[in-house]
Amino acid sequence: MTDLFENPMGLMGFEFIEFAAPQPGVMEPVFAMMGFTKVAVHRSKKVSLYRQGEINLILNEEPKSHAAYFAAEHGPSACGMAFRVRDAQKAYERALELGAQPVDIPTGPMELRLPAIKGIGGAPLYLIDRFGEGNSIYDIDFVYLEGVDRHPVGAGLKEIDHLTHNVYRGRMAYWAQFYEHLFNFREIRYFDIKGEYTGLTSKAMTAPDGKIRIPLNEESAKGSGQIEEFLMQFNGEGIQHVAFLTDDLIASWDKLKAMGMRFMTAPPQTYYEMLEGRLPEHGEPTAELQNRGILLDGTSEGGHRRLLLQIFSETLMGPVFFEFIQRKGDDGFGEGNFKALFESIERDQLRRGVLQAD
Repeated sequence: MTDLFENPMGLMGFEFIEFAAPQPGVMEPVFAMMGFTKVAVHRSKKVSLYRQGEINLILNEEPKSHAAYFAAEHGPSACGMAFRVRDAQKAYERALELGAQPVDIPTGPMELRLPAIKGIGGAPLYLIDRFGEGNSIYDIDFVYLEGVDRHPVGAGLKEIDHLTHNVYRGRMAYWAQFYEHLFNFREIRYFDIKGEYTGLTSKAMTAPDGKIRIPLNEESAKGSGQIEEFLMQFNGEGIQHVAFLTDDLIASWDKLKAMGMRFMTAPPQTYYEMLEGRLPEHGEPTAELQNRGILLDGTSEGGHRRLLLQIFSETLMGPVFFEFIQRKGDDGFGEGNFKALFESIERDQLRRGVLQAD
């Protein structure tokens, strides 16, 4: 077995996330309210590059493409993602040797062939080794728009922090093994969240490079909860949410709000009243957090603060939503907020009649 700290695939973080929708005009407003700017278009396909900081989002509107078929089945969604690797061909060949299924992405003349394997819900997982300035896949296959900043600041979102998969009950172990076997991911967190009516289990996986984080969620034995609702609405397994990292969440929140972002319902006042007891001397401006509905987690014992600030959007594409996160030394996923958030979604399901109170 490969040593846990080895990086046999040469992983170097996320390269891009690919999106698609069954109808035109669905994704662009979502990207706009998150502060992304269209910076380039593909030379031969109906594909656009949106960017903010170091985050690349691909909008694929090419007819009869893998993305189009995925969107027809699942609705507006993240239909693919890409990992940066040191050597794409070597990583691709190793993945196939280990049992990965290849995905053929058609290319035109003079275009790069992007090696890809079958990932969550059949979505392609691309392996990209051209990402240096001037020599990237975008420089070769795309045309940058005139007069547009190639790395717009937007709302201050800097990079992809993590993305979360929702999977069918009993499949969490399968997908964990997929990432462990092919990419040498390891489990860094395990949650077993029990609400009053439903529950879920979550296994957070991280790559050897420490930059690619993928939590996996499945419904608990109680059933009929929020993971099951997602799977029904999405028509299968897939990416439930994408989290973007910022250096200043309060400032980013203000910019996002001004751009029209719709955030999930804020936690009750008691959440903020209990913050000092849960995180004594945390040093964050509680009133500022409360005014915006921002959640705070981590540890602050003995004056050693390791904090995480986070907030979630409403569902913006079918059942898919986004997270905005700031890390101040804490590398978790907001475990302390997880149960509170889970219960708030459960209350919303009760209100909508998805769950029935006893």
